[in-house]
Amino acid sequence: MPILANMTEFGKSELFTTQQLADVGVNIVIFPVSLLRLAMGAVERGLDTILAEGSLTSRVPEMQSRARLYELVDYEGYSEFDADVYTFDLRNNRS
Repeated sequence: MPILANMTEFGKSELFTTQQLADVGVNIVIFPVSLLRLAMGAVERGLDTILAEGSLTSRVPEMQSRARLYELVDYEGYSEFDADVYTFDLRNNRS
């Protein structure tokens, strides 16, 4: 039977590493809102920067580049797939 640990940074227990949990027999670990909290913290810092500086220029080094985003989502592979699938032509759409 799988044993699941629900890790949350603001819960009652201390934060254990995935290795510590594995060592005691836990084989599934979830972090249900951790990435959202990280993202929302970055959003808040970005908004504070816009308010204070009028732009996000000072935050650009912290941002994910377009190249990295495209790499992560395999944009090139998707474009190739889409080129082979896409046949829609509005000129022939009568509905």
